Amino acid sequence: MKWIGNRISYLDEQGKTTFIITPEQVGVIKALMGAWFFMWFAIGVTISWSYFTFTFSQQEKIILAIFMVFWLYYFIRVGRTFLWILYGREYIKVDKISLTLKTSIRTYGKAKEYYLENIKKVRVSVPKEKSFQAAWENSPWIRGGERIEFDYLGKTIRFGRKLNQQDSKLLFQVLTKRIEDQLKKKN
Repeated sequence: MKWIGNRISYLDEQGKTTFIITPEQVGVIKALMGAWFFMWFAIGVTISWSYFTFTFSQQEKIILAIFMVFWLYYFIRVGRTFLWILYGREYIKVDKISLTLKTSIRTYGKAKEYYLENIKKVRVSVPKEKSFQAAWENSPWIRGGERIEFDYLGKTIRFGRKLNQQDSKLLFQVLTKRIEDQLKKKN
């Protein structure tokens, strides 16, 4: 197994190359996200308990129900991000037929295949350092910030969550080399 930076590993096997990208392992971020998630969970449990235990007017019940809809939305969003930080992985496999991408939390996730002949314009997409987009994508509660992208049948496919500029460029170089090699073998 070879490494690109601290978060990207790859393995060249006969006929295929597999890349694994892991999330950043920052203990403070894990602790803060975990604390936020469990406090948010406690708020939801408390509000739900009070909704069914106490007597409220119709208007108060509507307000609590609306609050719980927003609570559920952020509970799911932050819960998925927290699980991503703990157990997430991005798998990229290049073989003679396709490039396969899988974003998973433990084993849960769906792999998507993209045929090599249809992949066009592989590029690195890193936002400017002090831009709003860079600040947004680097915030711990956001899972996004994909750095490698390519065009596939009119769509832009992105992967490489929160990679720094150097790791993105190194991954781009190795990945494009493997794609070119597979296309040469096929022809």
